[in-house]
Amino acid sequence: MPSAQDQAGPAILLAGLRRDYGDRPALEGVDLELAAGASLVVLGPNGAGKTTLLRILATLLRPSGGEVAVLGCSLPGEAWKLRGRIGYLGHEPLLYRDLSGRENLRFQARLYGLEREAAEARIGELLGAVGMERRADERVAELSAGMRQRLSIARCVLHEPQLLLLDEPDSNLDAEGRELARGLIGPGDGRTRVVVTHDPDRHVPEADQVLRLGIGEKAVVS
Repeated sequence: MPSAQDQAGPAILLAGLRRDYGDRPALEGVDLELAAGASLVVLGPNGAGKTTLLRILATLLRPSGGEVAVLGCSLPGEAWKLRGRIGYLGHEPLLYRDLSGRENLRFQARLYGLEREAAEARIGELLGAVGMERRADERVAELSAGMRQRLSIARCVLHEPQLLLLDEPDSNLDAEGRELARGLIGPGDGRTRVVVTHDPDRHVPEADQVLRLGIGEKAVVS
């Protein structure tokens, strides 16, 4: 995985970012500069645009206005350069329910072009890291929401991305699951992180910057 020092300029640069849904603004005038290797925590009430922001950074939504640059790529025009460098953890696990956890990770490895032997080693490592070795060959449909979240976290980091985009990463995890997940998606490994959360007490102390979004209010960076 490229280190933060390999990234020239800020990891994320937003200038006047806007996203509208019809006549309704979801994001309006967001300005932000996040250094490579830094952690950003995004706070705000439901409907403030937190998930919308994450989906724009993940190239899943197009901005309605303003400038967006992620890992040196201008969005949306250079989205194709960026997708293999991002790990995205959304509200949905993005796992095939009729496949096992291991089969899901193998499928993802093929999508990212990982060599088979290296992929098997990486998958084994990640299944161990999230405590899923014994359940890895069960169909995802038979697993609890917490187990699916553990697999989703493994999927998110499988290809060793430079940027992690994490939407409520603690969702459905018990204390053990949160601690295991922290080893893969926590701060301190040189990766840039953007974390959307409703739990500021847990995540803000680890943040380099905090972005507060409000409904009908200007975004505030601290």
